[in-house]
Amino acid sequence: MLQELSIQNFAIIDDLSIAFQKGFTVLTGETGAGKSIIINAVNLILGSRASPELIRTSEETAELEALFDVPPENPAAKVAVTHGFDLSEGLLVRRVIQRNGRHRIYINGRLATVQMLSQINEHLASISGQHAHQGLLKAEQHLLVLDQFGGLNELRGRVSACYEQMLPLISEQAGLKSQHLEQTEHRELLEFQCHEIQQARIVHDEDKELEQERQRLKHARQLYETLSRCVDQLYGEEGAAVEHVTEVARELQALGGIDASLSPVAERVQEVSFQLEDITNDLRGYLQQIVFDSDRLETVELRLDLLQKLERKYGGSLESVLAHGKEAEEELKRISFLPERIAEVEEQLDQLYNKLCKLCRELSDKRRKAAQQLSAKVQHELASLGMPGTRFEVRIKPGPVDQSADPHLLLDNRVIEATGIDRVDFLIAPNVGEDLRPLAQVASGGELSRIILALKAILATKESVETLIFDEVDAGIGGGVAEVVGQKLHSLARFHQVICITHLPQIAQFGKQHFKIAKGIHKGRTRTTITPLYKEDRVKEMARMLGGVKITKKTVDHAREMMARRDD
Repeated sequence: MLQELSIQNFAIIDDLSIAFQKGFTVLTGETGAGKSIIINAVNLILGSRASPELIRTSEETAELEALFDVPPENPAAKVAVTHGFDLSEGLLVRRVIQRNGRHRIYINGRLATVQMLSQINEHLASISGQHAHQGLLKAEQHLLVLDQFGGLNELRGRVSACYEQMLPLISEQAGLKSQHLEQTEHRELLEFQCHEIQQARIVHDEDKELEQERQRLKHARQLYETLSRCVDQLYGEEGAAVEHVTEVARELQALGGIDASLSPVAERVQEVSFQLEDITNDLRGYLQQIVFDSDRLETVELRLDLLQKLERKYGGSLESVLAHGKEAEEELKRISFLPERIAEVEEQLDQLYNKLCKLCRELSDKRRKAAQQLSAKVQHELASLGMPGTRFEVRIKPGPVDQSADPHLLLDNRVIEATGIDRVDFLIAPNVGEDLRPLAQVASGGELSRIILALKAILATKESVETLIFDEVDAGIGGGVAEVVGQKLHSLARFHQVICITHLPQIAQFGKQHFKIAKGIHKGRTRTTITPLYKEDRVKEMARMLGGVKITKKTVDHAREMMARRDD
C-alpha cells in the first residue's frame, strides 16, 4: 500500500506531500492543474525513465519519495529480501533527478539501480491509464490476463522452464549434426596434422640446440685452428702468456720481502697464472670435442628445415606446433565421439519434449476452460458497467507454424513457445447483431476504460499488486454509467488500495478519501497544490464538478444529495 508520496521541484510542483489511506481515494481538479504530474511521479517511483526536462524551471534537482507498506507475503517483499533489504518498517523509495543527467535511486536509504527498483516495485502498484489502454490492445497481454485469471502462472512457469532447458540442447544438436556431416574431410585433415606433428617427435627448444650445433659443425675448421693458436699463445709455445705471468709473480714475491704490501699483489698475479692454466685446459677439452662431420651437418640442417616448415605451418614456434598438435588430437577425439554425443543429446531432448508436450496440453486444456469462464464474467461485468448486450469472447488459437522449426518445438502441428502452444485474442461485439472482432478494431476509449475496470474487478482477488491507480478511467462515459463505474471502483477497494484521478462527481462521490489538486500563482511562479477535502469542502468540490464555473444553490444541494446517497 502506498502510504505517503512527496514531490519536490517536479514540473510545476514545488513542494507537495500526500498521505494516502486504505480503500478508495479520489483526486479531482481542473484540467491542467497537475493531476497527470502526480501520475508521472508515481511512474518514476515504480521505475520508469527519468529526464532532466521534468525538473522545475530554475531548479537543479527534483526529488520524489514514496513510502510503501509491504506485507511479507507480497512478492515485492520476497524480491527485496533477495537484494538485502529489510521491509519490516516499510519500503522507502527516493529518486533524485539532476540536470546533469546523473540521477540517483535510493531504496531504504541505500543506493540502487533502475533494474532493482523495477523488480521490487513490479508487485507494488499498477497504473491503468492511456498506457494500460494501449497495452490491452496487445495480444500477449491477453494471454497474461487469461493465465492470471485461471491461476495458471505456476503451470505456465513450468512450461517456460522446460522450454528454456530444451533450447540449448536443440542448438547443440544442430551443431553436432552439422559437424557430423563435415567430419569426413575434416577428420582426414586432423589425422594428417596429428600424424605429421607426432612423427616429427619434437622436443622443447630443440631448434635452438640444433642451431648451435649447426654453427659448430659448419665452422669446425675455423674453431679448431683459432683455438689451437690461442692454446699455444697461452701455454704451449716458448714465451707463452703463462710463462710471463708466472715470472711476474716470482719477481713481485721477491719484492714482497722489501715491501710487504706487494705480497697480496704477487698472490693475485699467481692466481691469474692458475686461471690461465685452467682456461687452457678448458680450451684443450673443447678442441678434443670439435667434430669434422659433413654427414652430421647435413642431418642437422635437414632436421632444422623440417622444424622450420612445421613452425611456418602451425604458428611460428615449436611451442605453437606442439599446442596445435594437442588441439588437433582433442578435436579428433571429440569428432570420434560425435555419434555418441548426438545420441545422448537426442535422448535428453526426447525426454524433455515428452515432458513439455504433457505440460503444454495440460496448460492448453485449462486455458480453454478458463477462457469460457472469463468470457462470461467479462460480459457480466460490462453489462453492469453500462454495456448491456455486449458480447465478449476469449478466443484461443494456435500460433503460426514455421515449417523450418525444429520438430521438438512443434506439437500437433502447433508451434511451442515459452508460453505454451496457445495464442489468445480478446474479441468484442459492443452492439447487438454485430460480429465479434478484435478489441483493437472495435473498442473506443470509453469502452476500453470499462473493459480494463471489468478485468481489474474480476482479477481483484487474484492480483498480487497492492495498489491500483486509475487515470482516465472515466474517459468517454458519464451519467449513470459513471456512477456504476464509481461503485465498481469502490467495490474493488475492498481488495486493493485504489487511487483514481477523475473529472466525474458520479465517481468521486464514492471515494473514502478525497484530494483536490489546484494550480495557482505564488510569488510570480505557477505551482500545484493538493488539499484533502472533508464535509462541506468536499461538497463544494462536487458542486464545482457538477456545475462548472457558476455554482448555484441547486448544484450544491445536488452535490450534498449525492454524498448523502453515497453514505446510505
